[in-house]
Amino acid sequence: MEEYIKIRGARENNLKNVNLDVPRGKIVVFTGVSGSGKTTLAFDTIFAEGQRRYVESLSSYARMFLGQMNKPDVDSIDGLSPAVSIDQKTTSANPRSTVGTVTEIYDYVRLLYANIGVPFCPNCNEPIVAITVDEIVAKVFAFPEKTKILVKAPVVRGQKGTHAKLFDSLRKSGYSRVEVDGNMYTLDEQITLDKNIKHTINVVIDRLVVSDTIKTRLTGSIETALRLANGLLIISEINGDKETENMFSTNHSCKQCGLTLPEITPRLFSFNSPFGACSECSGLGVFPTADPNKFVKENLSINQGALNFMGYSLPSSSVRMMYDALSEHFDFSLDEPFKNLPDYIKNIMLYGTKEKVRVTGVSSSGYKKEYEVAFEGVVNLINRRFKETTSTWARAEYQRYMGEKTCPICRGLRLSNAALAVRVEGLNIAEFTALSIVKAKAFLEKLKLTGERKKIAE
Repeated sequence: MEEYIKIRGARENNLKNVNLDVPRGKIVVFTGVSGSGKTTLAFDTIFAEGQRRYVESLSSYARMFLGQMNKPDVDSIDGLSPAVSIDQKTTSANPRSTVGTVTEIYDYVRLLYANIGVPFCPNCNEPIVAITVDEIVAKVFAFPEKTKILVKAPVVRGQKGTHAKLFDSLRKSGYSRVEVDGNMYTLDEQITLDKNIKHTINVVIDRLVVSDTIKTRLTGSIETALRLANGLLIISEINGDKETENMFSTNHSCKQCGLTLPEITPRLFSFNSPFGACSECSGLGVFPTADPNKFVKENLSINQGALNFMGYSLPSSSVRMMYDALSEHFDFSLDEPFKNLPDYIKNIMLYGTKEKVRVTGVSSSGYKKEYEVAFEGVVNLINRRFKETTSTWARAEYQRYMGEKTCPICRGLRLSNAALAVRVEGLNIAEFTALSIVKAKAFLEKLKLTGERKKIAE
């Protein structure tokens, strides 16, 4: 093998008959001012020729799908092997992106945890084992007597498609009812679904009323549902118009507290998926919230504009009426510098009060107004308006007064409790991805696995 890649007479773009010997087996850096031809030499000449030669080595059938590649403007390049190009990539502005997702390494980590992870109960911290049919029956009999229940098989969970073949198959198998995205249908109906929208489909296996006489029938219905939905089952309690769903799994259910985890698949560990993301922060780990430090002017009084945001620095008539009512009800002065007000008054002005105050005044049209209302607080007001507004300008304006708050449910880890309950050698997926590269490599090298789990991990 030659020691150099020998380039002769490179004239692509702004290159002027460049002759260059590039050492093989070395890390070589091209430097120079902008426009000097670095990219042209590396990508448009060396890489382009290496890729062209590789494509030409393929069969004529394969080349049909790759298209014709032009030879770069160069006299000759010797010692060149098939080339791989890794383009520079700027960081994404998407708050959901991490180093792991951008490089796609996180996809492999999710796959690893889905296949060899051991689920633990978030409540009891005990390993979760499969729940049996008898245990499910016992849980149903713990419902009050005469409770109406539905036994349902969740056959589709968040999947796109029309699912016409599934409906046809269920119809031929003798099933009569399905629940699609929360709506009940008979299989005699023509069910038309948008193929581009994710759907959830439950097959209604049986409708029962809890009593001592249903045990045999209930057991059979549960077994049918579990077979149809690959070990998953929903028992719905019907109380008037209210329906409470209880999910069971013969794969992952805590024997002490009865908590059932959803099916452990790679999407459970994705904070970009509703199946894995923390429901409170939608997988962001943080959420925007009004920051008093960005709009409160401590040295001013409320009348002087201490609460300074979007026109509230000098209160309008309706706001003036509310502030006057608060001042009278809680006995504080609107002319006192905000920093001198008692802490509980500051807290009321910022975060509101459930206690109603009587507001009186005259509207801009001259009508006397009088009503009782609880003040929501400036922080809550900003947060509410930020969520509700459809104006791009208003949203950007509100963001000036906002900071970020770590999600109290997932503690900034982005994932649901179910995802964080799955561990590999004691670490959940968030703890593993928080490791440095060196520590993560050492952790993986020390994994003590046997049999099928070892093959999967490798």
